[in-house]
Order: sequence, then structure tokens, then C-alpha cells
Amino acid sequence: MTGTARWQTALNDDPTPWLLEDLDPAVRHLALQRLRDRPRGGRDVRAARTAAMASHPISTFLEAQDDEGFWSMPGGGYGPKYAGTVWTLVFLDQMGADGSDPRIRRGCEYLLEHSQAPNGGFGARGGKSLKPPPPSTVIHCLNGNLLRALIGFGYLDDERVGRAIEWQVGAVIGRPGFGYYASSAVGPGFRCAANEGLECAWGAAKVLLALARIPPERRDGETSEALDATAEFLLSRDPAVADYPMGYGNTKPNGSWFKLGFPSGYVADVLQAAEGLCEAGHARDPRLSNVLDLIRDQQDEQGRWKNRYAYAGKMIADIDRQGRPSKWVTLRACTVLRAALGE
Repeated sequence: MTGTARWQTALNDDPTPWLLEDLDPAVRHLALQRLRDRPRGGRDVRAARTAAMASHPISTFLEAQDDEGFWSMPGGGYGPKYAGTVWTLVFLDQMGADGSDPRIRRGCEYLLEHSQAPNGGFGARGGKSLKPPPPSTVIHCLNGNLLRALIGFGYLDDERVGRAIEWQVGAVIGRPGFGYYASSAVGPGFRCAANEGLECAWGAAKVLLALARIPPERRDGETSEALDATAEFLLSRDPAVADYPMGYGNTKPNGSWFKLGFPSGYVADVLQAAEGLCEAGHARDPRLSNVLDLIRDQQDEQGRWKNRYAYAGKMIADIDRQGRPSKWVTLRACTVLRAALGE
């Protein structure tokens, strides 16, 4: 390994040439920005983005879109897992798809028309009903996932996205009117019915990534308060141990937390929590030290990480093979290590 950057000394070997191969332009597009600090408007980044939009997996996901803008079936888009509209847009954002593409815009408009509850949050509604989902179906993980995707696709100034942010912030800080629904989740904090009404680290990780994507100069006081509270919740335990509140008699965290994967649906892994904490300004927090060790320990001799949670056979199309070295997971790990350890 010839790299001299501090973060690269944590690697068994340098995977960046592998990540920057023209063979996989979607990975190259993001690696240029995250690991090489290339500007979004730079010639090489633009070329990689154009190639990525015309190549698998992004092109395959886009080709499966209905002319009306949805994927798989009309309606709220939560079903089928993980091939509905909700999931496909979340995954396309994670793959770095271009939000200015008309197909992405059409999908976002369909989502905003059919998946937003009257209270502003995004609801987990499957089936083909075209009615707005009820407030009781709004959950942290879904709202966080979709907020991050929509902001990434350029919808931060959209009034409908503003209402979803308002719901999210209000739920986290416990603003009056954002009470707890026994059938789903909300606040204050990250309570979730799927966790017996206790706070959920999966949901918090999604919310952190969403709120951290709002530029600092665009955050009001309550948004900053919610962002800080979310980060503090995830750091209130050692994320490498993950002894967050566990319902239904569980005494050990869900094993999926320790299976680094790509893409990410409603399940979160410890690497995603670290990604959110880094983006929120906590990359050098000493409470992340065990997480960094855990991440480093999962690389192979070539400085590559396997995809241990690939959603294979569940999406519009497979992105990775389960259990095989993954450019996507490797890029995620390197991004965190670079932020935490520095140049």
C-alpha cells in the first residue's frame, strides 16, 4: 500500500483504485467526491455521474419505473418490500442517482402525492390505496430515509418536505401535538411500537442522516436541537455494543446491527450510525473509538469489506452478491474512517 493519509494506515491494503474503476461508474462517482474531494461539478465527477445513470444498477432501477412515476404498484409505496416506490427512491439516493433526472423527479412527485400523511410525516402504507396514509403509520425510520433521499434529490425547498422536517423535529424534541401512536412510533425521542414502545436506534440512525443533510445555515434552532438530541441518543451507549433499549424480552441487540451491508432499508447497521455521526460533526468523538475498531476488524487482507446484508432477491434488481467483497460497503467504511481519522 502506497497511500500515506492517516485514514489509509488503518487499512490492510488500499482499495481506492478498485473503488475508482470505470467499470462501476456509480461507485466511482461517489468515491471521487468522498475520498478524493472532487467537486460535484468537476469534469470527472460529471462524467462518472452520467455513466452511472446509464449503467446497472441505477439504470436497471429506473427502467422498472411505471410511466406514472411509481415502482411495482401504485399507492403509498411501502410495499412490496423492497421493490416499492419508497424503497426504490431510498436506494437510488444511496447509489448517488442524479436528482435532476426527469424519472427521479417523477418518482419524487408521485411519492409526495401518495405517501405523505396529513401530519406531514411519511407513512408506511402498503397496498394500492391512493388515499394519504393515516398519521398513525408515520415512523422514524421511514420518515428519516425519505427525508434524506428527497433532500439529496434537491427537494429541501419544497413545502411538502418542509412539513416532513417539521414533523420529524417535533417528534424528536417532543413538541406538543406530536404524541405517541401505539400502532407505530413517534415521540418524544425515538419510541417505536416495533420495539415495544421503547426508543429505537435504527430509527435514530435514519433521522440523524436526514437532519445532518440539511446544511447548517438552513437549520433553525429546533432542527439543531433535534439533530443534537439524535446524535446524543446514539452516543449514549457504545454503538459497538449497541445495548440500546430492547423490547419484548430481548437481551441482545439485533444481529443485523453488526452486519455491514448495502443498500440500507429500515434496518440500520453500526456503520450507518457512524456515517450519521460523522456527518453531524461527531467524527472525532472519542466515543466512536470502539466503532472504528469494529469497522477495521471486518476488512479483508485487501482492505475490502463484504456485503453481509445485501437484500439480494428482494429489490427491483440485485446490487451485490451476499457475502462477497463489496465496493459499496468498502466505500461506506472508507468514508467513515477518513472522516474519523483524517488525512
